[in-house]
Amino acid sequence: MVEKTDTGSLWPSLYDPFRTFATRLSEWLSPASEASSNDDAYDISMELPGVSEGDIELTVENGVVTVRGEKKTEEERKGDTWYFSERQYGAFRRSFRLPEDADGDKAEATMKDGVLHIRIPRKSKEAVEQAKKIKIARG
Repeated sequence: MVEKTDTGSLWPSLYDPFRTFATRLSEWLSPASEASSNDDAYDISMELPGVSEGDIELTVENGVVTVRGEKKTEEERKGDTWYFSERQYGAFRRSFRLPEDADGDKAEATMKDGVLHIRIPRKSKEAVEQAKKIKIARG
């Protein structure tokens, strides 16, 4: 998608920090992730300590990998006095746009030691080159 930004007026520049605040806040509260690639595949790793595989949904649709899940609270212990808790609970969602040469249909995922590993193989060069040939008609 292409967006046009109008910078000729004072009002859009005053509101710009507020427009992106929600996105930045959600990214800050989302599970920590990292992405890398090599000649064969793209790899995404996401830290999900305390989240079981059954509480994670992984989808690939229209060139976007989406990880949804929920870290559920432990049962409340009666009679305990709590001084502080820094643990985070609740639902999360992260999406990653895949490059054109990623083969989302062959994505695989594994979970080990609280880290989700997603591997998306690359398409062959021939498949990428064949995908986008458009003839321009003279008008």
